[in-house]
Amino acid sequence: MNIHPSSKWRRFARLGVVGVSLTLPPFPNAVAPTPPPLAREFRGVWVATVGNIDWPSSRSLSTAEQQRELLAILDRAAALRLNAIVLQVRPGADALYQSALEPWSEYLTGVQGRAPAPFWDPLAFAIREAHARHLELHAWFNPYRAQYDGSHSPLAPNHIARTHPALVTRYAHFLWMDPGEPAVRHRTIQVVLDVVKRYDIDGVHLDDYFYPYPERDRRGRVIAFNDTRSWTRYAKQRGALSRADWRRQNVDVLVHALGTEIHRAKPWVKFGISPYGIWRAGFPPQVRGFGSYDGLFADARKWLNEGWVDYFTPQLYWPTTKVEQAYPALLAWWAGENTFNRHLWPGNFTSRAGTSGGGSFPVSELLTQIQTTRAQAGATGNVHFSMKTFLLNQGGINDALASGPYGESALVPASPWLDVPPPPVPAPHLAELNGARQLQLAVAGAPSTRPWQWIVRVRSDSTWATVVLSGSTERWLMPETDGDVVLTVSAINRAGVLSVAVPVASAPSRSQSTPPTGPPAPPNER
Repeated sequence: MNIHPSSKWRRFARLGVVGVSLTLPPFPNAVAPTPPPLAREFRGVWVATVGNIDWPSSRSLSTAEQQRELLAILDRAAALRLNAIVLQVRPGADALYQSALEPWSEYLTGVQGRAPAPFWDPLAFAIREAHARHLELHAWFNPYRAQYDGSHSPLAPNHIARTHPALVTRYAHFLWMDPGEPAVRHRTIQVVLDVVKRYDIDGVHLDDYFYPYPERDRRGRVIAFNDTRSWTRYAKQRGALSRADWRRQNVDVLVHALGTEIHRAKPWVKFGISPYGIWRAGFPPQVRGFGSYDGLFADARKWLNEGWVDYFTPQLYWPTTKVEQAYPALLAWWAGENTFNRHLWPGNFTSRAGTSGGGSFPVSELLTQIQTTRAQAGATGNVHFSMKTFLLNQGGINDALASGPYGESALVPASPWLDVPPPPVPAPHLAELNGARQLQLAVAGAPSTRPWQWIVRVRSDSTWATVVLSGSTERWLMPETDGDVVLTVSAINRAGVLSVAVPVASAPSRSQSTPPTGPPAPPNER
């Protein structure tokens, strides 16, 4: 869907254009052609705050500088025709948002527990600005990590390691909340639900950190994770599971409970996880190496088999040519495990594209991975790690995406299994106001019913354009055109489900209209 080059369509670029679908031959006024299908593909990017990887770039930025950097990220994502931001809001039992439960993150202000001054709420700001650009905003939580290696600030008085030290253990250079403690599970659920209820997020996202990745001591021996207290309590209760199976059960209980509680609070909020890309060595047969089942005690296959997640983003961080961890083979295997047909949106190690050194690969390899995803039945998008790559246009990656797989814009795929009311039926019409054509947007039935978004399909001359407008929009000023136009309007709900497309009767162009009467034209979006 390339933007039409003629000047009369340039206005669309400022009014929420998703894209122009294709060029068609001229049509007689009496014919109302059917618009082409809407492109659907998830195009997400991780925005990591831990270690100031992506944002903010420094712990010493002013509020204005932090906001400018965040806006630059959102603008770049929109310009690249991405459609989702996965923003890390809890890197280590802290918060990059206003929280009564956990301290402000040191990655924001330099000192854990110190609020930004002048005060602002980064998550509320990010959601508002992302939605204004028709980007989804997913809040990314680390469920068990309590402090990251490389932290410089002392722990705040209300950090869990200070308030409940028995729930936290040191592991190598990290502090870790013990997944075997029911109080840890309760706290994580409480923190996530606090965000779900208070903020208008589109998704909750967990990454690959469950039990910690194995660390070694100076002699090269694997350091044991200290969960003796919780394991001993389980054993005294005559628990029948092995220690490894008990650990996996601890994580299972959290994952299932999170999905249940998120949807109970807000049914339209998607729940997604991005586990390590290998479940176990030998699955599929040629795969070798570390796996999450044994290494992290995370039975990610079970979560997908049971339909506990709305989207699944296995981190397939290997090139398509690496036989023992081949991207296509792993993607196909995960697709085969997706018994509930949930979204499969693999994660890509985009930060290694266009670089030099070990593990790097050319930008062309990333394009191949995207095409491989598109060719795999059941896979409908990708998530890129991380945003800094796009800010730098590393190796010309932005240009390669814009002229290649992301040359057209796309809507996020629908999640019809979410318990969300169907979108309302539009009742649009065209009117001439103050010499300009206005599309009046309303719904059939109760006037108070509003969709999440309007999808307007416009054909003028020989081009189809797709325009996305906020569901609160009541009137949309059409660009000037010569001749008649064909319009259809659909409503879309928070699950991404489209209503029927309602055709709109054509209105005469400005050059054909009678002198205007009535009040001045209203704002484009009210």
